[in-house]
Amino acid sequence: MNFSTKITIQKSRNPIQYSSKIVSLGSCFAENMSEKFEYFKFKNSVNPFGIIFNPVSIENLLFRIVNDQKFTADDLFFHNECWHCFEVHSVLNNIQKNELLIHLNQILADSKIQIQQATHCIITYGTSWVYKNKISNAVVANCHKVPQNQFDKEILSVETIEKSILNSIELIAKINPNCHFIFTISPVRHLKDGFVENQRSKAYLITAIHRVLSDSIPKLKLENCSLNYFAAYEIIMDELRDYRFYNDDMMHPSKLAINYIWEQFAQSSIHIDSLAIMDEIDVIQKSLLHKPFNSQSEIFEKFKENLQIKITQIQEKLPEIKF
Repeated sequence: MNFSTKITIQKSRNPIQYSSKIVSLGSCFAENMSEKFEYFKFKNSVNPFGIIFNPVSIENLLFRIVNDQKFTADDLFFHNECWHCFEVHSVLNNIQKNELLIHLNQILADSKIQIQQATHCIITYGTSWVYKNKISNAVVANCHKVPQNQFDKEILSVETIEKSILNSIELIAKINPNCHFIFTISPVRHLKDGFVENQRSKAYLITAIHRVLSDSIPKLKLENCSLNYFAAYEIIMDELRDYRFYNDDMMHPSKLAINYIWEQFAQSSIHIDSLAIMDEIDVIQKSLLHKPFNSQSEIFEKFKENLQIKITQIQEKLPEIKF
């Protein structure tokens, strides 16, 4: 008997390999996937400006990166004894204004190099709901605990999201016409918006992405890149339909769910030759976590020798990998 429906995931036409360079942008689920890339020793960078949930804020940061539009003092504000920027996540906050400004502009420069060199860009959207600053009328990436009465909350239309996604693709393709894109919707439920509102938000994102996927390649004249969709949201909503696949907050996927989604991603989006290397690295990573009963024993010395042989064999094939 089958107790769940199985999602069929389309294979990527340009799968990720160990020679690939990956840039991941978007929601906290992008961070979950990035942790897997790190574990398996892929070349990966994630969310240089912190977690960003909505398409417009991601597009705005890409515009800055691609066009070398530096942050200025006018982009910063002081609140709760700290300096902030509405365009980035609060993880970058700093008590020193000048230090924050220098840091933000250094991230801009570093991010441009990463995007120029990327073979794959993974963009994970979390929500269609946005907050607009009442003074500037600009969409903010993070409210930084500023009182809510200083913002207007609204949902982005499908048309606005579609345009934002197309703009993001064009911006990246402008400096890297060979980059391959993987889009996904975060399975994290934004229940603070409301149950119906969360479903509406995800539906808008899904509709906009698939509009882009259906006709954007001829529209944008993308000759050397591909656009793919990975159904992370659909896997947890339709295949893992059980609250045991959520954390205690009933909003974020559990470790078990993330592992399962990663397995589906690996099978669909990572080259078969790299899957074999991942198995070897997994053995090494688990061995490195091993805690012996007796660290002075002959058995443990033999264990370390065998482990070093495995590491050496991997590094002969991929010298850049470090454990």
